[in-house]
Amino acid sequence: MNPSIDRRQFFQQATAAAVAGILATGSNPVIETRISAAESRKAAVDAPASLPIVDTHQHLWDLTKFSLPWTKDEKSLAKSFVMSDYLAATKGLNVVKTVYMEVDVDPAQQVQEAEYVLELCGRSDNPMVGAVISGRPNSADFAAYIQRYKDNAFIKGVREVLHGDRTPPGFCLQPQFVKSVQLLGDQGKSFDLCLRSGELLDGDKLVAQCPKTRFIVDHCGNMSVQEADPQKRQVWMDGMKALAQRDNVVCKISGIIASARKDWKAANLAPNMRFSMDTFGSDRTMFAGDWPVCTLTATFSQWVGALKEIVRDMGMSPADQKKLFHDNAVTFYALRDKSTQ
Repeated sequence: MNPSIDRRQFFQQATAAAVAGILATGSNPVIETRISAAESRKAAVDAPASLPIVDTHQHLWDLTKFSLPWTKDEKSLAKSFVMSDYLAATKGLNVVKTVYMEVDVDPAQQVQEAEYVLELCGRSDNPMVGAVISGRPNSADFAAYIQRYKDNAFIKGVREVLHGDRTPPGFCLQPQFVKSVQLLGDQGKSFDLCLRSGELLDGDKLVAQCPKTRFIVDHCGNMSVQEADPQKRQVWMDGMKALAQRDNVVCKISGIIASARKDWKAANLAPNMRFSMDTFGSDRTMFAGDWPVCTLTATFSQWVGALKEIVRDMGMSPADQKKLFHDNAVTFYALRDKSTQ
């Protein structure tokens, strides 16, 4: 079975799973017996504000400025989510810095998107101090596009979503794509790997050809927390292990909550999270909010609370928790306070 899944398929499957309320039975460690929504939320209490948080995956979109056709597949996301909304969603959680993550705008709007977030980075009324902007590395125009941001300290890297219909398996291994990602390394910028969970080894092959470029595996490699097929899970794990062997690759602990049931609890998320954190280690994992996509199943606060519960159950030390939620991101992205920019 082809493991590929585009945004529309993802949202359709996530919604169908939530409505159907079907869980696998038996001893599967990923999918547990059904519990009520009230019980599940007990595992996701509001997180305390003592730990400083860097959100390395801050989505924003203003539909009065940008066209995002993919949002039409999910009504709850088919509206604007701007900085004031984000500040309200994260209030009281001690989010001290954020890194913007591109939102798959039309290529014709890429420069407009970059300028939009650069303006936010330059303002003192919000925590955004860096941005990963949209790009199409397989385009011959990519070099000219990224050159304009070569010396911009706010622009940290580039991402192209690689799990849609327009990007079949192996897309990131085409010569032009590889050449462009190598250029990012020459400029000191990173590239986010947002791949289908069954194609992480394509990412590993790309990394092997770009030793000077730093890479980030998005969303724990995009394995659904509801996936029960042991073969698919093994392919995902093999890909994650291969990428973790590369010194220039880190992993974002994020995203997969959107693949959970509406009545999830922290234990449903834990296997994927624990495997990812154990595989990449305490120095190469970073928290990421993935708001507002996470709101398909959880508030920002509930997601933070669930992850904090998981790392406590793992016995993670306070120092390593601070690395996960704050320190590693500051180091990886060379983040500074706005007053020093």
